[in-house]
Amino acid sequence: MTGNDFVTFFLRTPLHVFLGNTMLITVTGCKTGRKYSTPVGFYREGETLWVISSRDRTWWRNIKNGGAVSLLLKGKAVNAFAEAQLNEEDVKMRLIEYVQCQPLSARSLGIQMENKTPNIEDVARVAKERLFVRVVPSFGEERT
Repeated sequence: MTGNDFVTFFLRTPLHVFLGNTMLITVTGCKTGRKYSTPVGFYREGETLWVISSRDRTWWRNIKNGGAVSLLLKGKAVNAFAEAQLNEEDVKMRLIEYVQCQPLSARSLGIQMENKTPNIEDVARVAKERLFVRVVPSFGEERT
């Protein structure tokens, strides 16, 4: 069992509450039509959920131009629309907001913080390796 398998299993149990801001996102493969589920961390900005991912991961490519996804969010099945944000300037701005909201994440991303401000050179470097996925849940339309 891989780490992702373990987290996926855990998210499907009542113990999901211990995983905090982790959800299961399910995308449909563009070429195969198969469903792919992966656990992802997120942070909330109003009704929007933001997921940070490595550009070398593959799951987000199925929503590169936007598409419907399913979420297992806080133990509830939710439909959503997701779209990958690849533009490096947009990713830089989002990274700055992200590390300011989640300061502990700066270290794992390799971004130095100086007086609660992220180092801009570090942000630029990380923006080449990362991307964000914007997820807008349809909370009124739970899946069955």
